Amino acid sequence: MQNLHFEDIYHDYRKKIFRLCMGYVNDDDLAKDLCQETFVAVFQQLPKFRQEATVGTWIYRIATNICLRQINLERRMPKSELPYQIKDNSEKDNKLEKDKMTGFLYQCISELPEMERIIISLELEEMKQSDIAEVVGISPANVRVRIHRIKEKLTEKFRKYGNQL
Repeated sequence: MQNLHFEDIYHDYRKKIFRLCMGYVNDDDLAKDLCQETFVAVFQQLPKFRQEATVGTWIYRIATNICLRQINLERRMPKSELPYQIKDNSEKDNKLEKDKMTGFLYQCISELPEMERIIISLELEEMKQSDIAEVVGISPANVRVRIHRIKEKLTEKFRKYGNQL
């Protein structure tokens, strides 16, 4: 049994978990809060981690559950639906365009059904499809099919709305 240190886990996964949370909520501040909540749970549960799955799969599962809980809370208490705003901080146009496209990608992902958001967010984090299957509880073959269909949906959204950016 390998020795797991919270600091190492946090360093290895914080950016990935933040991006996963962004895929769910499409809000920088809320994603930061959800990421922080994930790592609080990881810290609290680390002594109980039995290593039946990889640490990455375990952390993604915790983050996914926290994000889904947040989405369910928002459904009960809906907030106004404002589009994702990218802050203009007078950086180069190239950076602004990249940020705009990234924001649009997160917006498109946030519009997907829950299961698809989980799958594509984990795929974007370069998680193995067999691990994604374990996290979401479906077969690896089904994960491959769904990823293909999700990419087709996102590509269509980019084609349809890309000229409006």
